[in-house]
Amino acid sequence: MVELLAPAGNLPMVEAAVAGGANAIYVGPRGWSRRRDKYELSDDDVHAAVGIAHGGGAKLRVAFNTNMQSHEIAPMLRKMERFVSWGVDGAIMTDVGAIAEVHRHFPDLTIHASIGANILNNEDVRFYRSIGVSQVVADTKLTLRELASRKEQIDVGIEILIHANKCYTYLGKCWMSPYHRLERTADPFGKDLFKGSPNRGGLDYRVCMESWELYSGEEMWEKSVALKNDAFFLLEDIPNLIDIGVHCLKVQGREYSVSLVERMVRFYRDLIDAYLALPKGGGAPFQLSPWQSRLAAIQTERDAARSDGTRMLLAEARQPVGAFRAD
Repeated sequence: MVELLAPAGNLPMVEAAVAGGANAIYVGPRGWSRRRDKYELSDDDVHAAVGIAHGGGAKLRVAFNTNMQSHEIAPMLRKMERFVSWGVDGAIMTDVGAIAEVHRHFPDLTIHASIGANILNNEDVRFYRSIGVSQVVADTKLTLRELASRKEQIDVGIEILIHANKCYTYLGKCWMSPYHRLERTADPFGKDLFKGSPNRGGLDYRVCMESWELYSGEEMWEKSVALKNDAFFLLEDIPNLIDIGVHCLKVQGREYSVSLVERMVRFYRDLIDAYLALPKGGGAPFQLSPWQSRLAAIQTERDAARSDGTRMLLAEARQPVGAFRAD
């Protein structure tokens, strides 16, 4: 059975994702998960989230998907030990060394390689399997044929982003935002937070979505250059993804409203259930048109929310950077 994985940036969103029919929910521990801290959870909230998810029959995963320095590994492991004792069902990770350490310390914990791992080919998958990963997020540029080949050749779970955004380079590896603005702070526990770098526990200012021009010296070559960062829904691909045996369909959106996330999750739950209930072999083909109409209203609300969020991020990115803390 394919799994529907939903985002949660706070406890009400965990409740909404459960109510919407998610099989699993992912949350980010504060300072470790590529989001502004308002969309991450304190340790106490993670504990509560485990109870909410399990009470509704869903799994709870924690995203430790930032890159880590050596001195951060020990506190990360202490935090993971706490979460494992509370019953979290898996960790979503990017950093190779951190993945290996978590697997050594918690061999029974399910580890998922994040989109930030940029797993593009089967040899990448085999490597991550060798250090303890059991499920990988497929890069958004892969074709259905490539996904089917991976499913057949390698014993690994395949996770697909069905609601997310594409990046003009590699999704989950943004280096443009910290070049534009980078500010170092630390949380009350001494964890480094590099505001402007999602790779290091901060947020992505989406500066790729500014209005760009292209120059060669003093000569303007292009008045307007769009760096591709399109949000997408993979509605038309979902039946094919289910048919080839993809294990997990993931929805992004921890920064959206609770009501919007619940509507998105409920939409995909209903769609998946309707397709799975369709008689296989000679029956009437699955009709996507009713689902396209239903999705249109959700997409309008999602696009408006994303545009508002982008405007706020770009406005913040233009503000002066505060004093750099070297301690």
